Amino acid sequence: MPMTPLISAILVGVVFLTSTLSGIFGMAGGMLLLAGLLTILPVATAIALQGAIQIVANGSRAWFSRHFIDWRIMSTMVAGIVVAAVLLFLVRYQPDLATVCIAVGLMPILVWLPKSWLQLDASRPLHGFSCGLISGGLNLAVGVAGPSIDIFFIRTQMDRRKVIATKSCMQVISHGAKVVFYSATTAAMATGDWILVAIAAPFAIAGTNLGYRILQRLSDNGFRRWTRWIVTMLGIFYLMRGILLLAGS
Repeated sequence: MPMTPLISAILVGVVFLTSTLSGIFGMAGGMLLLAGLLTILPVATAIALQGAIQIVANGSRAWFSRHFIDWRIMSTMVAGIVVAAVLLFLVRYQPDLATVCIAVGLMPILVWLPKSWLQLDASRPLHGFSCGLISGGLNLAVGVAGPSIDIFFIRTQMDRRKVIATKSCMQVISHGAKVVFYSATTAAMATGDWILVAIAAPFAIAGTNLGYRILQRLSDNGFRRWTRWIVTMLGIFYLMRGILLLAGS
């Protein structure tokens, strides 16, 4: 589908909305942005373009909350991301739309699992590495990984600000790895696609700033409750689309 001025304007609006959501909840925005891009772009291009935009959104979110980042946890998660990228590179992984939609659609199940079922804590080095490995692999493979990151933070003693800050910093690395992983796709992207990223960048930052301000007004309980329901609704959308794609094929 050609990137007409109308489509570009709609996507810029979506970037602002999704960046605001991500600024508040840390993950719902990326799922919604990818859904929009998958409607107009090939799957690998959509994942790469979403990664480029999310670097800006997550980078600004990490900067706004930089004083809350836990750098010790970050180091173990980044090691996991590197291992995931190497493994997917070795198997020459290529995404397809139905698989991406179903995988993203099933991911919100993770946010509903009882805490007693999950003895996961990102502050433990092995668990932090596992978080990077699993969520980094999912982000590279299907474009988003928010719920798979969240399950490693529900047992930590971190408040919502430290959770959002550390997750944002990790996702900058993860999305950067995604752009590099799909380097052939990003190199082949049209000039108009990169212009769209440049136009969308300030809106991503503005939306993130707005979301960060809203986050400060939320309680920890409200933060977790709204995250669950928003991510679940997006998951249902993805799952239905994946099922329809498989039925159509």
